[in-house]
Amino acid sequence: QVQLVESGGGLVQAGGSLRLSCAASGRALSTNTMGWFRQAPGKERTFVSAISWNGGRTAYADSMKGRFTISRDNAKNTVYLQMNSLSPEDTAVYYCAATSRGWNSIVAVTTASYDYWGQGTQVTVSS
Repeated sequence: QVQLVESGGGLVQAGGSLRLSCAASGRALSTNTMGWFRQAPGKERTFVSAISWNGGRTAYADSMKGRFTISRDNAKNTVYLQMNSLSPEDTAVYYCAATSRGWNSIVAVTTASYDYWGQGTQVTVSS
C-alpha cells in the first residue's frame, strides 16, 4: 500500500509563490508516473501537472504552463510542485497522485488513471 502526504499549502497573496511537496511511503515510487490535481469548491477535480518516473517527461494544464514546475527526487520518494505568479483562480485543494501505468500523454492527465491519492493541501490566494 502507498501513502501520499502533501505539504506546503497555505495562504499567499496574488503574485506570490508556493512550493508543494508530496512524500510517499509504503514503497518506492521511482517507477510511477506522478501527478498533481486540484479541486476548487463546487468544482470537479482537474489536472494540474504530471511527471514521468525519471522526470524526463512532464505535462501541464494550459493555464499552468510557464507558472508551475513539477519535479521529483526519487531518492527521497518525493514530488514537488513549484507554483509562481499565483492568482485567486488558483485557490483550491491540491492533491498528489500516483499511477502504476507508464507514461502516456492521455493517462497522465486523466484522474481515473491514478491509483493512489493524498489527502490534499489547501492553497488560498488572496487578491
